[in-house]
Amino acid sequence: MSLTLTDQDKATLRTAAYGAVSLLAAADAAGSPHRIAANGSIALTTATGPVGHVLAEKSAVKGLDGRSVAELADHVLPALTAAATLLRAQDPAEADNFRGIVDVALATAVQSRKGEPTPAMAEMTRKINEALTAA
Repeated sequence: MSLTLTDQDKATLRTAAYGAVSLLAAADAAGSPHRIAANGSIALTTATGPVGHVLAEKSAVKGLDGRSVAELADHVLPALTAAATLLRAQDPAEADNFRGIVDVALATAVQSRKGEPTPAMAEMTRKINEALTAA
């Protein structure tokens, strides 16, 4: 199967993936949020397949400048569900690829932190995974 993505679909995919990394960084605000965001974003650039091409596009990701974690989550979590739903409807294998891409980015982001993830980071990861599987 091949994907047919509109510009809005592509924006949703980028918002979902980069937003997930941003949420995880925000959940570790007292730790190393910049390192988490940088390493998670770098991991997203290693994505392959049609989603990898979308994530590699150099367009700005809008809506990731929330004034609070709650505001950011209100934007990103629905985007994760929408992205998973969109991909599952067009190409289930690519939906699995997208989930794997996000999982790797989150794991990479967590590894950049010294020590175990905080309870807040673990809870944010759970919410991100829940949004991905709500589709």
